[in-house]
Amino acid sequence: MTKVRVRFAPSPTGPLHIGGIRTALYNYLFAKQQNGRFILRIEDTDQARFVPGAEEYIIESLKWVGLNPDEGQGIGGDYQPYRQSERQDIYHKHALDLIQKGFAYYAFDTPEEIEAMKAKFISEGVTVPKYDFNTRSIMRNSLTLDKLQCDELLNSGVPYVIRLKVPNDEVVEITDKIRGHVRFATEELDDKILIKSDGLPTYHMANVVDDRLMKITHVIRGEEWLSSTAHHVLLYRYFGWESEMPEFAHLPLILKPNGHGKLSKRDGAQFGFPVFPLDWNQSEDDVFSGFREAGFLPEALLNFLAFLGWNPGSEKELYTLDELIQDFSIDHIVKSGARFDYEKAKWFNQQHIQRTSDHDLQHEVIRIFKANHVDLTLEQALQIVSLYKERIVLLTDFYHLGRYLVQSDLNYNIDFKEKKWKSEWTNSYQNLTQIFESLESWNQEVLEPVIKQFISDYQYKMGDVLPSLRVMLSGIPMGPDIYKMLISLGREQVILRIQNGITSLNSK
Repeated sequence: MTKVRVRFAPSPTGPLHIGGIRTALYNYLFAKQQNGRFILRIEDTDQARFVPGAEEYIIESLKWVGLNPDEGQGIGGDYQPYRQSERQDIYHKHALDLIQKGFAYYAFDTPEEIEAMKAKFISEGVTVPKYDFNTRSIMRNSLTLDKLQCDELLNSGVPYVIRLKVPNDEVVEITDKIRGHVRFATEELDDKILIKSDGLPTYHMANVVDDRLMKITHVIRGEEWLSSTAHHVLLYRYFGWESEMPEFAHLPLILKPNGHGKLSKRDGAQFGFPVFPLDWNQSEDDVFSGFREAGFLPEALLNFLAFLGWNPGSEKELYTLDELIQDFSIDHIVKSGARFDYEKAKWFNQQHIQRTSDHDLQHEVIRIFKANHVDLTLEQALQIVSLYKERIVLLTDFYHLGRYLVQSDLNYNIDFKEKKWKSEWTNSYQNLTQIFESLESWNQEVLEPVIKQFISDYQYKMGDVLPSLRVMLSGIPMGPDIYKMLISLGREQVILRIQNGITSLNSK
């Protein structure tokens, strides 16, 4: 039995979109389930769109979510190099082989000549003219020029591309593992460029050659590549590799929250959520937030993404990565697009936070606070986890809700100050601090009857006292159990904060 080998092959033209992470995830799950290999290949042949730092971003993103390649760029393996810009000689050798067999040709047409050709055919009623069997006979290429003319152009350094010679009367068929039987009429296909004028291959050429040489058994990629698959099948055929062609599976689109159109990188800014795994900040005009910095656990993000196009065939929703590997099946990937629901993503995150050990969350809290320029001890982090684990949705909530424990410069809730606080409470709360000072011990068994007696003595309402205490202690009226807050802060801090809170809340 052939060992399963799949590849994730992103282009470093910018930050890795969340759809790319889903593609990587499905490849990874399939490979691991089949005891196969997951390969990372960098397809950087589009040098015009190359973005410095994008490759490093891709590698860091995969590392963060835990989709670690078995071989590939930055890792090594038997089929190096795994960066396509370093494999040009390989592509040229195979392109020349196609030319010699009559399946490809040199094209010397200038952009102006191609535009003139398109204008001519439009004037004749052709809606979408293309470079194909209808037009190549009138263009400047090695099919219309004799060998002497062609050699002269090649030797004189005239720019050229190498195009695939697509037949005009055939039907190309594939059986896609998601979409079933798919047919392509070659008369609808253009003669795709295989080698560009800069000497670099196009995706069509490079991915076929690399997949063959790297022994890829399954190509799992986005549905935007389905229409190009006919060209890829022709290449496999012309190279004589058709019997060893990989199986194809084209994934459904991830749709905007409203269900209309493909989710794009700009949608995050429009709808107020991240669409990238990590923050990306290349310039003032190229800033995007990431799921990591927004407060997501990587396993929660993977769980959410897995369900964007796949279901296990059961009611189960919460999965670890190992459980996804066990239950994943390409047969359960749907054809139709999956709507991106950020609220559902947050629900997955909340559930995974509840399932994560306090020890592991402790380290996440330290990271979150450090990102906000606050250093925590392990003990402080654990304290914050124990107080807020049951209340938070995003990891960043630990900072927003728990920073009062280690920061005394509080920002008091303006709405509470203006609408709820009563200056006549001042004396009673000052008296409460004196009672606190006199207590022999500091625990819930002692504090609970003191608070209850305080409420009774002044005929206050519980709904007034608890929020006001929370505001004085933390700056906000909502929070964990008041006794947990009192104990966590300690007697000295509690007294100090009540006194500071009274002063601040009474100020205009």
